[in-house]
Amino acid sequence: MNPRDRVLTLLGGGQPDRVPWFGDLDYWATALIARGERPPDFKLSADYLEWHRDLGVGFYLQGPEPFRGVPDGYTVREWREGRDHFREITTPKGTLRECWRDMPESHTISPVEHLVKSADDLPAYRFMHEHTTYQPHMEVLERRRGQIGGQGILVAYLPKSPLMQLVALDSGIMAVAEMFAEEKDELEATLRVLAESRAPAARIAVDSIAEVLMIPENLSAEMIGPSWFNAYMRPWQEEWAAEIRRAGKHSCVHMDGTLRGLLREECSVGLTFLEALTPAPVGDVPVEEWDSYRDGHDVVLWGGLPGVYFSPTVTDREFDRHLRATLEVMRREPRYVLGVADQVPPDVVEDRVRRVASMVEEFGRY
Repeated sequence: MNPRDRVLTLLGGGQPDRVPWFGDLDYWATALIARGERPPDFKLSADYLEWHRDLGVGFYLQGPEPFRGVPDGYTVREWREGRDHFREITTPKGTLRECWRDMPESHTISPVEHLVKSADDLPAYRFMHEHTTYQPHMEVLERRRGQIGGQGILVAYLPKSPLMQLVALDSGIMAVAEMFAEEKDELEATLRVLAESRAPAARIAVDSIAEVLMIPENLSAEMIGPSWFNAYMRPWQEEWAAEIRRAGKHSCVHMDGTLRGLLREECSVGLTFLEALTPAPVGDVPVEEWDSYRDGHDVVLWGGLPGVYFSPTVTDREFDRHLRATLEVMRREPRYVLGVADQVPPDVVEDRVRRVASMVEEFGRY
């Protein structure tokens, strides 16, 4: 079986020949491009999939949002100042501005100024979402479909749930917590507007050619506990998990932080799988305990290999020990996918990526 056959068999309730192995190599590829070791268009090229084949890694992420937001009644201005990338949104209800800074040392970006800084920004933020229309944008999905072959699956993203759009991107947890404490009605009104206004984007994603749809929440239980999850996130996830199921496709959520306190809730949503789960000793729940959080729900758990385990910070001996222990759990029943939690880092020890495939071959058969 090839990687595609394995994972689709498992997600469909069957048993493949061995534990599927899939990894997110986007961060590593970003660093290679920045260092001049790969061309600028590497991640969208057929060579990117060939790289996965050569490394023995199943491909699934870097699927795009298959929709594009179009402003209607407000203006957007973007510019750069050195390492800083600014975006300014002008609406009849006020002006919003954010700034993200390039971090060349880590090959990533970091928020310097959030779009929504306090409840004072919420009227303009609501206006922006109420006056955004969405159009299909399938170019990248179409390109990926022609490249993947047997190496992986075609994934696309829905919008984040309204709360996580604010927490992860537009506001940050501190400002959201302050708004919840001081302007709860305004915050909840904003979340309702986001849910209604972004539903057409979610519908475009579900109706796209993608065979797996992800809600890219970037969840971590030390920020979002059961009370906020049940009040503000469960409705969005349950609604769209059901819509994805009706479309005959698989659904997942990206949960790449701490697990205890939220894994049990996510297992009950009705998703096909939970992706990027980080186990102890990097996360807070050993892979041996993951099954106890399912509470009888038929959900696949995807992850198990912390990204830092691919770096020189961890010894070869510890890498092999952890991988074998993880496979010992995952090969007991076809309810797991071995994956990176959540990305292979830029300082990767390349041999370890290659070694996973050979160790899955040796120790990952059911």
